[in-house]
Amino acid sequence: MSEDMNQIEVRNFEAGDRVKGQVTKVEEKQVLVNVEGSKLDGIIPISELSSLHIEKAEDAVSVDDELELEVLKVEEEALILSKRKVDAEKAWDELKAKFESGEVFEAEVKDVVKGGLVVDLGVRGFVPASLVESHFVEDFSDYKGKTLTFKIVELEQEKNRLILSHRAVVEEEQGKKKQDMLDSLQAGQVIEGTVQRITDFGAFVDIGGVDGLVHISQLSHEHVEKPSDVVEEGQKVQVKVLSVDRDNERISLSIKETLPGPWADIEEKAPKGSTLEGTVRRLVSYGAFVEVFPGVEGLVHISQISHKHIGTPHEVLNEGQNVKVKVLDVNKADQRLSLSMKDFEERETNEATDYELPEESKGFSLGDMIGDKLKNLKQ
Repeated sequence: MSEDMNQIEVRNFEAGDRVKGQVTKVEEKQVLVNVEGSKLDGIIPISELSSLHIEKAEDAVSVDDELELEVLKVEEEALILSKRKVDAEKAWDELKAKFESGEVFEAEVKDVVKGGLVVDLGVRGFVPASLVESHFVEDFSDYKGKTLTFKIVELEQEKNRLILSHRAVVEEEQGKKKQDMLDSLQAGQVIEGTVQRITDFGAFVDIGGVDGLVHISQLSHEHVEKPSDVVEEGQKVQVKVLSVDRDNERISLSIKETLPGPWADIEEKAPKGSTLEGTVRRLVSYGAFVEVFPGVEGLVHISQISHKHIGTPHEVLNEGQNVKVKVLDVNKADQRLSLSMKDFEERETNEATDYELPEESKGFSLGDMIGDKLKNLKQ
């Protein structure tokens, strides 16, 4: 009876039929399966285990695994089966749905080949090198075994063509992050950023998915010749948001605004009565502005330039000239510094007088010194 049943069951299986089977033995190049409803051995050749190339059958299945299979051929003592075809058919239906919806999903990188990465999704998925990251990657060897997020960018079942992109996911995330950042930014905020790129006119700073420009005038309180003198790529910096143009995605930032101003400790640096050296920066009708520290200028009023009467400061001073000044008054709140130069002029005049009068001449009257000459003139 069982033999008759067996014959009937064997006759019922044809190429293309779907069957269920349990793995009983895993050999190097094939897998033996107990097929439900059949007394015949089921055999899955290694080439029919996966859409990817595998070296050993154990890389794809294990003993006791329950599998859904397709009959490729009915032989006298065995059924030749395929796991790959069933997996692929199921996979294509799922992949089409993912492609149409633009779904983002995770998958493990199974292999690194020339030109990109290979992913097993029931069918072979290929990730071209240009679609792996948003930046250039020289060596992909570390990617094998990594789990990445992907989107399907091309799908042609007839040609067995499936192209995936991790870059598309990364760029979408970056775009969302950028928009979220733009929406949350407010003028006046102070945040940390990283210097990404340096140009002649300033530095671009990444503040969390979006770059803002620190103009050269906003890099330091001091005069900056070129941005690379004060910042370098990769440097972490504190920046203050000056303005946000959401429509054009432009952000103006300042490093200078986060630093102590040149006037911050002016009372300690330039106490009243102290002597400083500075450079004449500007000459105006009522005096001279002298820079005594980077970003700090004080006024020497025309009355404090010289003991002599002068019509304009230009008579005795030149822009760029180095001078010595005395601090008369400090006003940190108004950022005003009153300076004087004439004390030093007086000292220099006294020193000159002492030098020009020899010791032996002191104590003699003018008459004593020139009396004989006057007599001769009378004669």
